[in-house]
Amino acid sequence: MLESRKAFLVNAVLNYFSSLCPITSGFIQEIEKNVDPLLVKKNKYILSPIDNNDYVFFVVSGLVRGFIKDDNKEITTWISLGNEFIGAIQHPDESIQPSIEYLQALENSELVAIPNLLIDKLYASYQETNVIGRKILALQYHAASERAIIARIPSAERRYEKFLELNSFDISRVPLRCIASYLGMRLETLSRIRSKLVRELV
Repeated sequence: MLESRKAFLVNAVLNYFSSLCPITSGFIQEIEKNVDPLLVKKNKYILSPIDNNDYVFFVVSGLVRGFIKDDNKEITTWISLGNEFIGAIQHPDESIQPSIEYLQALENSELVAIPNLLIDKLYASYQETNVIGRKILALQYHAASERAIIARIPSAERRYEKFLELNSFDISRVPLRCIASYLGMRLETLSRIRSKLVRELV
């Protein structure tokens, strides 16, 4: 990756942080020295259960999903189209463990890996980290609540309609198999629902 592109990706993270709270020069220097810009090719894993869960990732561009495997069946747990932080599930009181989730790029994606150890250092040294962390956690909690609402809707058709209502991105970018597993339905069911909605719009 070109140095100019690396600098662009790091600046994207800094711009996101500064949109949440003014950041100091020391905070900026820690980020510039200790994060790792990444280019992840389509379908490649960013993280899997064979990896230690040492990082959170900021998605600058591309399309990323989280999923778990249950009896070798992939279940999509979330979808990100960028400008947000992602990571695998980890209990905050436990030491770093291997990931129980897979993080996968569904398109060529640009990310910035931020070590959990760096995050701990930022919390200890820079007051703005507390404000930034609180705001990011609030955004993550809101997104998790929306996912929980969708999962509890008994009608498959209504789950899909709620998914469309809550997500303004171009869903044609997301493979249908990933949307189907995210919504807890068979691919054939999703195809039937989509066809019905198209007919109703004609």
